[in-house]
Amino acid sequence: MTRLETLQNNLQAAFGDAVSLTLALGELTLTVPAESWVPVATRLRDESSLRFETCVDLCGVDYSTYGVGKVGDPQGTAPAYPGRYAVVIHLLSVTHNWRLRVRTFTPSSEFPVLASLTSVWPGVNWFEREAFDLYGVVFEGHDDLRRILTDYGFIGHPFRKDFPLSGNVEMRYDPEQKRVLYQPVTIEPREITPRIIREDSYGIGR
Repeated sequence: MTRLETLQNNLQAAFGDAVSLTLALGELTLTVPAESWVPVATRLRDESSLRFETCVDLCGVDYSTYGVGKVGDPQGTAPAYPGRYAVVIHLLSVTHNWRLRVRTFTPSSEFPVLASLTSVWPGVNWFEREAFDLYGVVFEGHDDLRRILTDYGFIGHPFRKDFPLSGNVEMRYDPEQKRVLYQPVTIEPREITPRIIREDSYGIGR
């Protein structure tokens, strides 16, 4: 039995039908309900047959328009996911030398909220701040949830798929007032169409 098969069996024995376990491209993904996010994470860390001592990454995902227009979905129907926003963590077991991806969807797409995992793996502190900053996911129980990559006056969450490419505000320094000012974006959106010029003899004899 391979290490991956052993991990799969251990996960099924630990959680049964309470979670969804999929295998693709040689990787396991465990999808759990939002209300079980912290209890499942705690068990993944503490269960001797699993022992995921380390969370190496946490990120947000925006599933809006996911799969729209792909083969088999020409009408652009809604994606087959339970919500717009998900949070994904990647775990490492040093004890057993295996990895696992764990995913959950926030109950609300209008105001995504999820319990913080800082009580399970304190190292996710900055990862959760990043997901809050870029996707707007609020982590309940996080003791210092504030922006980490964008400026304090930044408006919106730039990794959301409906965030405008030019942003909402721009910043400039005013020498008269001797301070930084925020103002609406002055960039006018435009569609750039590349112009292709071909000579009649292009490519001949070269």
